Amino acid sequence: MQDLKITIVQSDLHWEQTTKNLKILHEKLHPLVNAQDIVVLPEMFSTGFTMNVEKYAENMSGRLLSWVKETSASLKSVITGSFIYKSDGLFYNRLIWMQPDGNFKTYDKRHLFRFGEEDKYFSPGKEKIICSHNDWNICPMICYDLRFPVWAKNIYENESFQYDVLIYIANWPAARKHHWQTLLKARAIENLSYVVGVNRVGVDGRGIKYSGNSIVVSPKGEMLCEIDDNAQQIQTITLSKSELVKYREKFNVGRDWDEFQIQ
Repeated sequence: MQDLKITIVQSDLHWEQTTKNLKILHEKLHPLVNAQDIVVLPEMFSTGFTMNVEKYAENMSGRLLSWVKETSASLKSVITGSFIYKSDGLFYNRLIWMQPDGNFKTYDKRHLFRFGEEDKYFSPGKEKIICSHNDWNICPMICYDLRFPVWAKNIYENESFQYDVLIYIANWPAARKHHWQTLLKARAIENLSYVVGVNRVGVDGRGIKYSGNSIVVSPKGEMLCEIDDNAQQIQTITLSKSELVKYREKFNVGRDWDEFQIQ
């Protein structure tokens, strides 16, 4: 069974400065060639959590997608993070899952953070995605999605689980960092899955402070990796497939999960 190496990037984001953010991230990521399978960046990594959508929206052939594609190819790693995407006059907080070969998937944030007026500027996504990499199935989501366990619920059918890793990228304020880590642990335990949570640090253009607290949690709810408060750090962790399989075989509550449909 092949393990999975994930690099989490806890970084400050310069408010509405796409060129500067991409330059800094390039410098941080450049040494990581062949160092991991997946690189996880924060939510809206090129601008911060801005509602200035008209000015900073990108399309799927713009410079941001080109940067992600080139960086993924050079690192030989999947890269995931989100940006402001515009299509047919609507705006989405879009996660990109870019593979080194240039193929990619996208996920549009379903739960929009009305307390930050995200729902006034963005449209919600309708579909979650499952990405496959090296015999692992991964479900990526965005920030406020974390508070909605039904949306993230794993599925067990035909003796297999829908996903093995649940990823959340975020701009999650420091004022609610306890919620952030507690909910990440809960999602891991209830879904029999590894959970990766990557958050930013610093202060944004609205004066909101972010402390990071990025973590990786095992299916047992154990903390496997934790980045310090307010630290700009990059950490790489190896997730064990054999340990995941062993635990699922020993304690497979998936057989007793309720069946449901989201309307």
